[in-house]
Amino acid sequence: MKEEDKKNIPSATLYVSLEPCAHFGKTPPCTDLIIEQKIPRVVIGCQDPFKQVNGAGIEKLLSANINVRMGVLENECKEVNKRFFTSHAKQQPYIILKWAETANGIMGHCNGKRLTISNEYTNRLVHKWRSEEMAILVGTNTALQDDPILTNRYWPGPSPIRIVLDRNLRLPKTLQIFQGQKTIVLTDSINETRDTVRYIKLSEGISVPHQLANTLFQQNIQSVLIEGGAQLLQSFIDSELWNEARVIINKELFVENGVAAPTLQHAVLAGQQTLFSDNISFYKKHS
Repeated sequence: MKEEDKKNIPSATLYVSLEPCAHFGKTPPCTDLIIEQKIPRVVIGCQDPFKQVNGAGIEKLLSANINVRMGVLENECKEVNKRFFTSHAKQQPYIILKWAETANGIMGHCNGKRLTISNEYTNRLVHKWRSEEMAILVGTNTALQDDPILTNRYWPGPSPIRIVLDRNLRLPKTLQIFQGQKTIVLTDSINETRDTVRYIKLSEGISVPHQLANTLFQQNIQSVLIEGGAQLLQSFIDSELWNEARVIINKELFVENGVAAPTLQHAVLAGQQTLFSDNISFYKKHS
């Protein structure tokens, strides 16, 4: 803020989507700075469910005689903060499933050869999606067959943390997913770091989707875009461990004798978009 603008603070109104914090975390409490700067009015979209806040920030502001207004565009603010809310309320990341399929419901060749389905415009949109999430996850077969880079090179902004499920350490280190930025490998075998690859041993006694969700939560990852194969995606669907699904269908492409796309269950259509040959459907899990 410019020095000459500071004189306007005593007549300012602060608008925030989430309740200002009242505890020491990575930074000092936001409420302390608001009180110190003598901001007279604060408009808050929604209350913070985090147990160390959860109304304490609002109470602190009111105690300092600050005019507080709550619940303005509350649903919209909850949507903006859905990743944060899911992480703290359910102790798991916000999980987005994504895949592309042909007009007849095929997402890959049976022989393992890569099948290009979505067009270049949709690919750019997918890279935008990647830039909006903390992590991106694929399974062993996808990494072997497609050799993906898993960056958002077609869209500005930082790329997500690359994560691959490789339970038996079958992936060669020559794959593109191991080049450049750091990659996390989730495995049954070891727990260590080698060069730019971090190996994290999965927990035991629960299903693979729950193992993955628990491990990502422990790594402070609040959201993940899963671009795995049909088997990995279906395992999350069957476990009802997902929040959104984004399904791309190339309405002009037909492939016979391929790998069938996953089947969504308990899904509610939230929106649709068309980009030339591709129809994109956005789903949310029915609560």
